[in-house]
Amino acid sequence: MRPLIEAGRQAVQHECDQYVLAVHDWSHVHLDHAGKQDRIPLGNSQDLGYGLQGCLLVSDRQGDPLAPVVLSLEAADGVHDSRTATVRPPESQLDQVEPVMTFVKWLRLEKPVVHVIDAEADSAYHYRRWSAEPGRYFLVRADDRLVQHEGQEQGLAQVHERLREQGAFSFTRDVAYHGQGARQFVAQTRVTLTRPAYQNRRGGPRRIVRGEPLEVRLVISEVRDAQGHVLAVWYLLTNVPADIDAATIALWYYWRWRIESYFKLLKSAGQQLEHWQQESAEAFARRLVVASMACVLVWRLARSTAPQADALRRVLVRLSGRQMKRSTPFTEPALLAGLWVLLSMLALLEAHDPQDVRRWLQEALASPRDGPQCAITEL
Repeated sequence: MRPLIEAGRQAVQHECDQYVLAVHDWSHVHLDHAGKQDRIPLGNSQDLGYGLQGCLLVSDRQGDPLAPVVLSLEAADGVHDSRTATVRPPESQLDQVEPVMTFVKWLRLEKPVVHVIDAEADSAYHYRRWSAEPGRYFLVRADDRLVQHEGQEQGLAQVHERLREQGAFSFTRDVAYHGQGARQFVAQTRVTLTRPAYQNRRGGPRRIVRGEPLEVRLVISEVRDAQGHVLAVWYLLTNVPADIDAATIALWYYWRWRIESYFKLLKSAGQQLEHWQQESAEAFARRLVVASMACVLVWRLARSTAPQADALRRVLVRLSGRQMKRSTPFTEPALLAGLWVLLSMLALLEAHDPQDVRRWLQEALASPRDGPQCAITEL
């Protein structure tokens, strides 16, 4: 992982302004390969594979993906984690987050880190634990949980309705929603988490955990169509300092989808990891790290403004064999596919003389009747 971590460190220095976003997410790796004896059940007993967890650094400037700095695979023998050389016992998804937060702090990235997580992390117990560490910031999408607001216990949906009645929502930006144009509005207030947490652990009883009241910011984001109908709502809880406005908080959470695009690039849109033939999680995890390096290279190339980068992008798209729209000269999956072809070509040319390769091609494509002299003469 060291090259990926160093790539992340360098990118934070040059591509982040005030903060760096550390986006956490989980994904199922579905594997039909019966030779993999260490698969675990995912959705059901017949759905087997590995559990993938990642932490991806994202720029606070444009939301660009920078580099994954933590990767782990859960298999039958335990969790193969990039932070340690040993296989560790499995634990709940949320219990995996705090050690990753600590590891990211240990990396000393030169910018404060905001940990961005989807609704799986809506846990009062973990909010309190994370907030206990000075300088540790989180941004989590919450469900309609109960909070204290203006002296009353209310659900977030009630707080939402109250803010609408007060005219607290303001327009922030035009956005795309399912491919259609839409508008985003945000409002914010402060709420306090006072209720006890309920802790569930594999194979153990549900446990009530009481804690001190915790005040956090609630940022509510509405996506509306041109007629003003609400299409989507996010309830965002965060302890990020107040000098970061609500519109920026909503934008940071929107950039959480970068890690989903990363997983997609590893899966169906690029690396096809669910078809890899490695027969153990250890070997699979090693290849996952190398595949992630290719993703980082493609991200850098995609946003490079150097003249030679544009020429290379055109070459890679051509090598990929994919058709591009006039409005979209390249895509990351096309660059990744072209990069694989280019690296394969370079490996071939390093091992063999180009004239030999040309001769082999001519002989292979020659008509059996007409002989090698009628073969293709130009590559």
